[in-house]
Amino acid sequence: MEANIAVNSDNKETWSGGGARPFGASYGKMMMWFFILSDALTFSGFLAAYGLTRFKFIDSWPIADEVFTHVPFFHGNYPMYYVAFMTFILIVSSVTMVLAVDAGHKMKQKKVAFYMFVTIVFGLIFVGSQAWEWKTFIKGSYGALKTTDNHILQFVKDGEQIALADFVQSDRTDGRVQHSRKNGLWFTNEATISQYSVAQVQEAFKNDPSLQVRGEKIDLATKKKIILSREESLKQVAKGKLVVEGANLRDNEYGNPIFADFFFFITGFHGFHVFSGIVINIIIFFNVVLGTYEKRGHYEMVEKVGLYWHFVDLVWVFVFTFFYLV
Repeated sequence: MEANIAVNSDNKETWSGGGARPFGASYGKMMMWFFILSDALTFSGFLAAYGLTRFKFIDSWPIADEVFTHVPFFHGNYPMYYVAFMTFILIVSSVTMVLAVDAGHKMKQKKVAFYMFVTIVFGLIFVGSQAWEWKTFIKGSYGALKTTDNHILQFVKDGEQIALADFVQSDRTDGRVQHSRKNGLWFTNEATISQYSVAQVQEAFKNDPSLQVRGEKIDLATKKKIILSREESLKQVAKGKLVVEGANLRDNEYGNPIFADFFFFITGFHGFHVFSGIVINIIIFFNVVLGTYEKRGHYEMVEKVGLYWHFVDLVWVFVFTFFYLV
């Protein structure tokens, strides 16, 4: 029995020559669905790993409302406002992509070009916002102290977290300078050193009796971090070995460093998908403007890139839920 996969009896391609078309879809559209399915499994694995890790450290996981509080050009505490704006922008871009696909079905070239252009602009806003969010996360908000037993201490006054700059009055006084090629015979790259030394923070804390610290532990009943007594705070501050400002793959002023690892990896992976989608959209946009698909008699390429864009938007809904809402 002979297998006939690629061609039919008239020597025409089975998929495009009137033969089997699963679900009425073209070969290219089916391959896009296969890619989306495999990518969905990848993101599912990442988010499942994040969920299991968070459950393991549920009593010491950073609180999203205390981490994501920044809004560009505004000073203050605005928990989740800008993240909600980013999510809204991406959802609206999905709507404009739907309108572009619909215009393509009606063979309206100018409308396809317009809606794709708007989709690209929204995508750029989202990626730019994500880059800004990374920058603020890396830079940090308040600063903290890491102890010899690798716990993070955040400083509190009157029940509210305060920044190191609120009670440490001067820059580093220990003579420590950033390593560079101009100093030292054996130069090794190092991360930017903190604005204050451990000794300065410890001394300033001792001199202000109104200060307390809180660790990583969370009161699950109130969903707030547990504030230590003044006596216990002094004991913990005495264990300080490193001033932490911001977050990176080793230290995280907001709490458990594993949170930062997952945040950079998963949001970065999603951001790469959005950036790739923008590049593809730009290519398709110029093809629309040049009339490439008008000459072909269909806008299937717009529909295929639309499937990818909707998938990226849907994934963000899950990332948003896991990182920011739950």
